Amino acid sequence: MKLNKLFIPLLLVAVLLSACGTTPTPAPTATKAPVPTAVPTAVPTEVPTAVPTDVPTAIPTDEPTAVPTAEPVELRFTYYADGVEADIIRPLIDKFMAENPNITVILDVVPYKTIDEQLPVQVESGQGPDLARITNFGAYRGKLLDLRPLLADSASYEANFPAPILEALGYGGYPDTLTVTGPYVNKTLFDQAGVALPGEGTTWQEWTELTKQVAEATGVQYAIAIDRTGHRFAGPAMSMGATLIDAEGNFTVDTPGFRAFAEIVKSWHDEEITPKEVWLGAEPVNSCIAAFKSAQLVMCMSGSWQINGIAKDVGDAFDWVVVPNPTGDGGSTGIAGGSAVVAFAGTQHPAEVAKLVEFLIQEENYREFSAGTLSLPAHTAVATNGVEFKTDNPLVLAALSAYTAEVPKLTDQAVSLNVHPYAFAYYRNSANRIAQYLSGELTLDEMLVNLQDDIDKAIAEAQK
Repeated sequence: MKLNKLFIPLLLVAVLLSACGTTPTPAPTATKAPVPTAVPTAVPTEVPTAVPTDVPTAIPTDEPTAVPTAEPVELRFTYYADGVEADIIRPLIDKFMAENPNITVILDVVPYKTIDEQLPVQVESGQGPDLARITNFGAYRGKLLDLRPLLADSASYEANFPAPILEALGYGGYPDTLTVTGPYVNKTLFDQAGVALPGEGTTWQEWTELTKQVAEATGVQYAIAIDRTGHRFAGPAMSMGATLIDAEGNFTVDTPGFRAFAEIVKSWHDEEITPKEVWLGAEPVNSCIAAFKSAQLVMCMSGSWQINGIAKDVGDAFDWVVVPNPTGDGGSTGIAGGSAVVAFAGTQHPAEVAKLVEFLIQEENYREFSAGTLSLPAHTAVATNGVEFKTDNPLVLAALSAYTAEVPKLTDQAVSLNVHPYAFAYYRNSANRIAQYLSGELTLDEMLVNLQDDIDKAIAEAQK
């Protein structure tokens, strides 16, 4: 497959901090003493002051000498994948095991629901794996293994990843991807409708009107939608002026910006220009991306992790683009996020776990993962030196570039949200409460009061 090189701009590097790449530590190579051509028949009368290096200290026998081997170790790695991540990391793990034959890594690929609901319980009960891929950092506070004393080059580890993320992880892992939320637009439908795509500075209200025009002109069922999650909701709310996290780090949902975007999403449902099954289905589908892929939706607010799946599933059915996050009183911001590979403090094999992590964060290996998964790297050296993404699809390369351009626009609270120690309190409760407002079960005031109460109770419970 043709490789197209896409360099991450220096602005992204500024976000991720400046550092150099990691150099793998070579494993020592065992050497074999040479076998003499003849066994001496007499002991020399003079003992040399130093034993020559090419003379064995013991007479070899015909019996093979046993070579000590490291004790076999098995590591359990629980892993979820949005797309091809598992397919890309498997060869890297195979490479690691080839270099470390005493270590077997069992990659257990599970649905994200398992990571979200079952893994915290397993870890709490002492039945967790050695490593896992997670997104909810706060759920594992105090449960992760501090890798710094175990790494051969902990300075490089700390320099190559954003300090707030490493601190949120307790230095117990690393971010394997950087994600940014933002909208996807069906460009073909805009072209067919004869409507020009707007650029930077367009508001959510303006996008709503434009996508309605396109849907009506082309006969498409739906105009606009957003994933059913407080994570995706937060970016537009912040862009409209919401202060979701105040100066003291507390969650505050009742702000004009949060109210304003909730009312916009409610209008989409009232006007039936959005697929109701995303937020209001008996079994909500949570994401608008399926409707977008089927060309029945003009605009879907989701995130950069969807690039690979859209490219694969849409193919050449239509042209699609990533557009700048809409602008409001709070600016134009998505939400920074991503997943992380973490090591649990309960592991029985901390040294081997650290060795695997150090292997995966080596610049060469991290770059290979980013290139294959088409994800933005959170590794400074990889971001600085560029990634040859494994695609010849110009739409994919343009999307990666567009999401990269969103990084320097991220507001402070948009960066802090995902690594906030109590982010789970907002994430777990927001979607259901917002859905109750969208369905008419609660008024906007009631929804905000109930959501704030949910968040406060969840935090209080976690602090016990």
